[in-house]
Amino acid sequence: MGRKVKQLKNYTAEQVEALFERDEKYRTGVKLYVILQLTRGYSSRALEEIFRTSFKQICNWADRFDAEGVEGLRIKAGRGRRSRLTAEQQLQLQADLSKSPGEFGYKSNRWSGSLIGEHLRKMYQVEYRQSAVYNLMRRVLCVIK
Repeated sequence: MGRKVKQLKNYTAEQVEALFERDEKYRTGVKLYVILQLTRGYSSRALEEIFRTSFKQICNWADRFDAEGVEGLRIKAGRGRRSRLTAEQQLQLQADLSKSPGEFGYKSNRWSGSLIGEHLRKMYQVEYRQSAVYNLMRRVLCVIK
């Protein structure tokens, strides 16, 4: 039997992970630490398991770091997939989610992923996959809190 692993009392893994997601400096720091491990001889395949990202992403970080330095590891504005909802629609969705689904004619008292997907189709004429609805919910609810 191995040694007991240290457990945190006040934070869950999800809460700690959310800290990384919220702060750009942390995310850049993690990428820089991955680059450091590459310079120490670790393979991108070995690091992908430790840092829970693909070896290809690690290679992309290394290439960008090599070309641009630390600035290449920072998230640049305008990158990534564009939202199907405009900024105005996202604000309206935030307002919608603060109300009861019953106010929109739904038979439920609580919002669920499938109900939000239906609401997006009905009110905003956009189609989201179920997993994308949950990501959208997370983003909208973080702004509400």
